[in-house]
Amino acid sequence: MNIEIINIGDELLIGQVVNTNASWMGEQLSLAGFSVNQFTIIGDTREHILDALWKASERCEVVLISGGIGPTRDDITKTTLCDFFGTRLVFNEEAYKDVEAIFARRGYQVTELNRQQAYLPEDCISIPNKLGTARGMWFEKSCPSRILHPASCIQEARSRMQDPGSGMHQVIYVSMPGVPFEMKAMMNEYIIPELKTRFHPKSIYHKTILTQGIGESFLASMIEEWENNLPSFIKLAYLPQPGMVRLRLSGTGDEENAIRSQVEKEAEKLSVLIPDYIFGADDDQIEAIVGRLLKEKNATLGTAESCTGGYIAHLLTSVPGSSAYYKGSIIAYDNAVKEQMLSIMPETLQEFGAVSSEVVIEMAIGAQTNLNVDYVIAVSGIAGPDGGTEEKPVGTVWIAIATPDEVFSEKYLFGDSRERNIRRASLQALNLLRKNLLTDCG
Repeated sequence: MNIEIINIGDELLIGQVVNTNASWMGEQLSLAGFSVNQFTIIGDTREHILDALWKASERCEVVLISGGIGPTRDDITKTTLCDFFGTRLVFNEEAYKDVEAIFARRGYQVTELNRQQAYLPEDCISIPNKLGTARGMWFEKSCPSRILHPASCIQEARSRMQDPGSGMHQVIYVSMPGVPFEMKAMMNEYIIPELKTRFHPKSIYHKTILTQGIGESFLASMIEEWENNLPSFIKLAYLPQPGMVRLRLSGTGDEENAIRSQVEKEAEKLSVLIPDYIFGADDDQIEAIVGRLLKEKNATLGTAESCTGGYIAHLLTSVPGSSAYYKGSIIAYDNAVKEQMLSIMPETLQEFGAVSSEVVIEMAIGAQTNLNVDYVIAVSGIAGPDGGTEEKPVGTVWIAIATPDEVFSEKYLFGDSRERNIRRASLQALNLLRKNLLTDCG
C-alpha cells in the first residue's frame, strides 16, 4: 500500500517556511509500517491542487494533504476538494460547536470568517480538531488507475470518479490543517490508527547507530562484508550529516519481536566492527552523553572557543540539568581576548599563530584555571570562507582537551563550508572528550 503526501502553501515554495510537516509525517508513517512513495509541494491555486490530486490517485491508495483549510481567503483547499469530488459545502453543527468552544476559552466571539470553518464537504467524514478550528476531512472514492484527462476537466473527472467500472481503484484522501501541532495530533489520534486498522501493515523496526569521526565512504568500506550479509528483510541506510553519519537498520516482517531481535543482533555486530566510531544509538545526543559521563565522575567542564563562537556551549546547555557539570565558556575570538581572558602568552600567538597546537593548549589551561573546572574543551581554527593560507587552509581546526592529569591537542582539516566546519569541529571536540571520559572510567 502506497501513500503520497501533498503539502499545500505558497510559503513552502518560496522558502519562507520550512516543510517540516512532510518529514514528520513520513517518519511517523514509516514507523507505523507504511510506505511513503512521494512528497509533493504545491501552491495555493485551484489548478495545482486538482492536478496534484489526480496524479496522486494514479500512484497511491492513500493521499494525505496538509494546508490550505484555514479561515482566510487564500485557503482554498476545501472548496477545491468539493470540485474534485463533485460535492458541496454544508454547515456542520457539531463542528460549529467546537469552534464556539475554542473561541469561548480564549474569550472571543466567533466571527463570520471563523464560522465558515464549520462548513465541510457533504461527502466527507469529518475528523475532530481538538487544537484548532479546521477539521480534517476523510474521503473515499474510486479513481482511474491511469490519468487520461487533465485536472481542469472537472465534469469528466466527476463522471469518472462515480464510475465503479474496470480500471478503477479505491483511494483514500485525507485533508488536514497545515499548522504542525494540529496536524500531528490528528495523525496520531485518528489517521494512523485508522490506516493501521484498515491495511494491517507489516511490523517494522528501526535501529539507528550513530557514528562520528569517519566519512561515509570510509565507513562503507569498513562494514562492506557485514552489509553484504544482512538478512534480506533488513535494509541499511547511510544518513550523513555534518560531523556524523547515522546508520539506520530497518527490519520488516510479520513477527515484531523476531524482527526486533534480529535487528538488535546486527547492530551488536557493528559495535565490534567499528567501536571507535560509534558514540550512541537512535535519539542519543553526544552532548547529553558527555554530560552523563561528567555527572558519573562528579566532574565539571568549561569551554574556550574561538572559531566555533560558542556553539559547543550552546550544545552543552541545550541538555536539561547541564548546570550540574557545565560551568561556562570563554569565547575568545580576538587575540587580545585570548591574552586577557585565557592568559595566552603574546609570544605564543606571535610565533605559532592563533590556529596552532600551542595556542589551543594554552587556551585549555587558561580556561581550566580561570573557570576552575576539571575538564576543558578548547577550539581554534579557520571556519571560512576566507582567512585561509597555503599552510593553514580554510577548515583547519585545532582542538585541545584539558583533563585533571593532562592536556592534549589534535589537528583536523574539515572543508570550506563555514557552517559545516563549525558543526563538525564542535561534534569532534565533544567526541574527543567523550572518549577520554570513557578511558578514565575504564
